[in-house]
Amino acid sequence: MSSSAPPRFQSRIDHHRSLKEAKKLSSTHEQDPSAWTTDDAKELYMIDRWGRGYFDVGSEGKISVSPLQERGSKISILDVVEAAREQGLRTPLLIRFQDLLHHRVRTLNEAFIRAIADVKYRGVYRGVFPIKVNQLKEVVEEILEAGKTYHYGLEVGSKPELFAGLSVHTDNESLIICNGYKDENFIRTAMIGRKLGKKVLLVAEKLSEVRTITRVAREMNVEPMVGLRVRLMTEGAGKWASSGGEHAKFGLSTAEILAACNILAEAGMSASFKLLHFHIGSQVPDILIVKRAVREATRHYAKLRKMGHKIEYMDVGGGLAIDYDGSRSTFHSSMNYSVEEYARDIVHNIADICDDEKVPHPNIVSESGRAIVAHHSVLVVQAFGSIEKTPVTPIDIQAEEHKLIQTLLETRDNLTASNLAESWHDILQVKEESQKMFELGLLNLDVKARVETLYWENAEKMALLAASLSEEEAPEDVVQLRTQLADQYICNFSVFQSLLDHWALGSLFPVVPIHRLNERPAADSTLVDITCDSEGKVSKFIDLSDVRDTLPLHGLNGEEPYYLGIFLTGAYQDIMGDIHNLFGRVNEVHVFLDSDEECGYYIEETIAGNQIREVLGLTQYDTPGLIARVKAQVDGAIKQDLLKPTEGMRLLADYERGLKDQTYLSF
Repeated sequence: MSSSAPPRFQSRIDHHRSLKEAKKLSSTHEQDPSAWTTDDAKELYMIDRWGRGYFDVGSEGKISVSPLQERGSKISILDVVEAAREQGLRTPLLIRFQDLLHHRVRTLNEAFIRAIADVKYRGVYRGVFPIKVNQLKEVVEEILEAGKTYHYGLEVGSKPELFAGLSVHTDNESLIICNGYKDENFIRTAMIGRKLGKKVLLVAEKLSEVRTITRVAREMNVEPMVGLRVRLMTEGAGKWASSGGEHAKFGLSTAEILAACNILAEAGMSASFKLLHFHIGSQVPDILIVKRAVREATRHYAKLRKMGHKIEYMDVGGGLAIDYDGSRSTFHSSMNYSVEEYARDIVHNIADICDDEKVPHPNIVSESGRAIVAHHSVLVVQAFGSIEKTPVTPIDIQAEEHKLIQTLLETRDNLTASNLAESWHDILQVKEESQKMFELGLLNLDVKARVETLYWENAEKMALLAASLSEEEAPEDVVQLRTQLADQYICNFSVFQSLLDHWALGSLFPVVPIHRLNERPAADSTLVDITCDSEGKVSKFIDLSDVRDTLPLHGLNGEEPYYLGIFLTGAYQDIMGDIHNLFGRVNEVHVFLDSDEECGYYIEETIAGNQIREVLGLTQYDTPGLIARVKAQVDGAIKQDLLKPTEGMRLLADYERGLKDQTYLSF
């Protein structure tokens, strides 16, 4: 990669192997298929990098997951898929490895505990899980169970989330942090939690909320716990950079913080100011930004402490990133730090400022969601067909071919490295001429079809030849043909339902075949879903030095299923789905490790995906009404002798039965 690459990619380019080395590796395997090993697959799909010790490839070419990393057993993802099929659950299938959730909770809490001990920090860590990242009850309950020892709590950002949080929260030593804009009902509900002895902290986002909190608390005769979110000057980075900085959506300015303190004082509730909060955005890739924000916020805390406000907690918000692409860089889909470094830097910088200002160390709160849940779920989809540019079988050569076809045949048969650029220009000219002639009515459809077929056959041959040449020898536009020639694998899922962040934000997720990794991939490909929307596709993939436009995949073998795993989808994707084309939630299984089981695990719970009648109900189509309308049409067809009564009743029964089917395709 040249030094003229865009700045956002440069740190990744400097940090990792060159493209020349990658091309050399690829070329070796193309020449010698037997050289391919599972180690090559791990390198190609970067499993060791983004997998973080949770994912690996076995000798049989199957991806396995180790929910407890080296301390526990491995589970073949393909075996889980087959076990789910035996229970009647087809793909698309979401697999949750619940032990992995426990491991992530422990990893984060232990990192802060060690950092606090190392610095001799005079405060404790009280982390909270932000429900918005994954509101599913099974996920939230597992996280709270895993965090019992650490008094790990919850963060809520809406009234429904607060109602849910109060019901599942049972540890009154842990916190419930209430963020987001609040009305009176929101605040009253939080006060119910205070009446129950819970540490419910209402983080005020504007001054009017502070006034409402004091009024409702007085009416309900309860001592509130109030937090104030400070709007820092420090800005985040990546796709969520606008969450921080002086133009952020949430937070109070310095002047508003002081005004809020006055409102509390006038209400006789100064002691209720318990927490100072800040947030610089989700998925912060650069640890330097975290450090700057922590130091800036701690200065606010220290000055407020010196003014007499006995703040007990400092909430550093979310932002702890996930290394989706394995590059360990400041790219938006990566991170240049570890969980351990994150905890050490927060603890150290808060302690440093507090010691400098000679104020007490506050208890530390963080709202890490993505880092807790992203790894624990894998979406498995089946590729059941492909859209190819080049023909499966070559065309028959006729005795007298059209002039354009003759040119393409000559180009194909005489192609060499020395005439590669010229040959490319020749076939481009033929393609343009054929289109013009067709538009003027001078070219028959069968000739046009043969021209297109030979054009792509030539293009494929040229792309392969270019791949064997050095960067200096290969024409750039021919090298780029590889992307144009990529097959499109049709996969039984909806991007809008299961991978919304990829469509809406361009977020990257690791995509890897969960089997056949002991075979060399056959072709570069992209993925398309089964929606009728052209945006329903995955055409950007993780890479060490840039973003890949294609993904190497294996050929489809007739009726044998070919499964792809989409990894690190546990954060946001489960809950933000869109029922575009009325594709609903997918089938789901929850897996737990168990050494007493022969396979080392068991499926604890299965959750069937949405039926057609369920998603129709979400859009005001009630099932009885649908059946009644179709029955009326069947009766009308019978009266008009378009259908026999028996056939009509059979069709109506098929329609009723179909409403109970799932929204995705069945094979």
